[in-house]
Amino acid sequence: MTILVDRDQGISSPALVPAEGDLARDRGELTIGLINNMPDTALKATERQFMKLLQAAAGPRRIRFHCFSLPSVKRSPEAKWHVESEYSDLADLKRQRFDGLIVTGAEPVAPELNQEPYWRDLTDLIDWAKANTRSTIWSCLAAHAAVLHLDGIERRRLPAKCHGIFDCEAVTSDPLTHATPAPLKVSHSRLNEIVESDLVPAGYEVLTRSAQAGVDVFTRQYASRFVFFQGHPEYDALSLQREYLRDVGRYLARERENYPLLPVSYFDAATEEKLARFEKRVRHERHPALSNDLPALNLRSDIAAGTAAAALFRNWLQFLGADADASVLAR
Repeated sequence: MTILVDRDQGISSPALVPAEGDLARDRGELTIGLINNMPDTALKATERQFMKLLQAAAGPRRIRFHCFSLPSVKRSPEAKWHVESEYSDLADLKRQRFDGLIVTGAEPVAPELNQEPYWRDLTDLIDWAKANTRSTIWSCLAAHAAVLHLDGIERRRLPAKCHGIFDCEAVTSDPLTHATPAPLKVSHSRLNEIVESDLVPAGYEVLTRSAQAGVDVFTRQYASRFVFFQGHPEYDALSLQREYLRDVGRYLARERENYPLLPVSYFDAATEEKLARFEKRVRHERHPALSNDLPALNLRSDIAAGTAAAALFRNWLQFLGADADASVLAR
């Protein structure tokens, strides 16, 4: 799937892209690829979130937005049909040079990252992106996989899931965090972490961190500038709610042992009280049908979903655009 993202015209229908990227760059366009490996339930939502982010951040530029997915990510028949009919073939990715690439995580199915069925495809992509993009964003599990492949840095298991909206602060001056809100409110949803004491000696630069959630955004320079997100700045206001309800459903269906913790700084106080009562009830009457009795959910008024992502992606596209303009002028 190739989409033209235009701030003034919105997101158009699929459009053909020239085989060579130079013509697009001469028109002030940027070519961005999304490698969407998110679970089936989040597949289409992730497409929409990133397209809206790029649309809002694009300024006067047009974005050629291509969707891909690693073929080794396991899919349901419905999701597989969507990928095969709407996404570009991954082989097409390597036939042209992309200005920027965004690579999402995937739902873990193996005890270790290097045992995942998509590990070989993902590491091939990491190696290719180092020399064939101006910058690549690695999100959540993809960030953990990339630093493991690049530098052997192992992620560490957390005692409890890091799940909620966390206040992050910029800790160094960098174009990516220019004019970002303070604090940056960023969604995190993960069972593991990469710690700063492992990253810095290996040559990574931490840009933002949270007192509660730890490292948020960090970078490393190759021929491409690699940007790593431990969190999910692209999440919309209801993303964490959907994940929480999914996990509650899995608990009721006995697909997971532990009842999920509430997302941090997310639901309002009245909702948290109702959910605590519901949790107490279902621990004694565990049954899938009880999901119909979940209370109405209201979010806190200050979650500011998307504000951090809007600033981060605006700065990222400006970085890509400045580099593209310099390349055109040099010819």
